[in-house]
Amino acid sequence: MSRLTKLSRSIKGHIVLITGAASGMGKATAQLFSDEGAITIVTDLDKKAVNDVVQEINSNGNKADGFVLDVSDERSVSSALSEILEKYTNLDILINNAGIAISTSIDSDDYEIFWDKTHDVLLKGQVRLIRACLPSLKKSTFPRIVNISSTEGLGASPKHSPYTSAKHGVIGLTRSLAVELGSLGITVNCICPGPINTAMTEKIPQKDKEIYSKRRVPLKRYGEPEEVAHATLNFCLPSSSFITGSVLQVDGGLTVKRA
Repeated sequence: MSRLTKLSRSIKGHIVLITGAASGMGKATAQLFSDEGAITIVTDLDKKAVNDVVQEINSNGNKADGFVLDVSDERSVSSALSEILEKYTNLDILINNAGIAISTSIDSDDYEIFWDKTHDVLLKGQVRLIRACLPSLKKSTFPRIVNISSTEGLGASPKHSPYTSAKHGVIGLTRSLAVELGSLGITVNCICPGPINTAMTEKIPQKDKEIYSKRRVPLKRYGEPEEVAHATLNFCLPSSSFITGSVLQVDGGLTVKRA
């Protein structure tokens, strides 16, 4: 019996580059995309961590490759992309996941240092990758860009203004480029994770996580990296061809709860 629908939900054979993919949400995204048949390019700062993820994926019968890439360093981005494109010739999907989190108050002596470092990774780093990957994405049949922001991009917390402003910027960047690149068929969307069990949150005592979740999150728990990965995948499907400029909260309902 023939299918009644025409749009594909398969990314098999598509080439995806993921930044910050050696741990947390990035690693889960790399694992998921590989399980779905994509050729996954794992990038991060630590060579050993990158190689470990690649080995894990390949040992499971999937396809992955790894490269050291520092999104805050223009030369690192240029060098890594040259290697990647020399080997794979094109890219279909870019996932801007690399991140850092530094807490600082506005009157801190080091505030501007933290501001620059945070924005260099979280916002300018995404711009660097998009600009570097754009010529290749233009050649793809199903070009996709997904930028990872945060629920901090939709609200604010005290002593996080560099992080919060950068995450707001990611949403603005996503919306602007969705308009700019739409005529090329390139979709640009954004994921805003809420409280997720990653390396950034592992130092928070479990008791405090439970208290926070019961008070702030309608689903009463922290999310898992794979849950974010599945939301990211949905934006990258060939069938998601009419979705662009969207901002999706993956937060257990945190941002819609008023009290």
